[in-house]
Amino acid sequence: MRVKKRKGFFSISAVAEMFSIHQQTIRLYEKEGLINPKRSEGNTRLFSEEDIQRLEEVIHLTHQLGINLAGVQMILKLKKQLTRMQKDMNKMFEQTQEQLDQETEISKQSVKESAKQLITLKQQTPVPHVATDKPRRSNPLDTMDLENWEIEYDQD
Repeated sequence: MRVKKRKGFFSISAVAEMFSIHQQTIRLYEKEGLINPKRSEGNTRLFSEEDIQRLEEVIHLTHQLGINLAGVQMILKLKKQLTRMQKDMNKMFEQTQEQLDQETEISKQSVKESAKQLITLKQQTPVPHVATDKPRRSNPLDTMDLENWEIEYDQD
């Protein structure tokens, strides 16, 4: 049997005590749209862990850094945009990497096929033997096993 973990919620009084701020300050932050706690059927504010983290961030910006509420709204909006842009960029990088991997595989196959064709041509075309005093050197292509070729690319 597996036990499901339930997320806990906190009341406004517990949250106010947690951060040593007045409940009215929390209500103001909600009114300004900086936090958005859920509501119970009786319309009581219910703060989740995520709401508390967001409130902690708002309190840090307002109380410790002295940023006004309009500035906090702008910071949170920009932070959300940056997160979305980062996700989009990561997705683009993944797609580009997939395309690069596919093109690399195609290039490897093309090189193998071209090498096979060169060997076949080499074997089919007799090389005219010119009489010289020097013995003929062997050609490395004559003894290559192209089936087991591996091409390695440096990845920087």
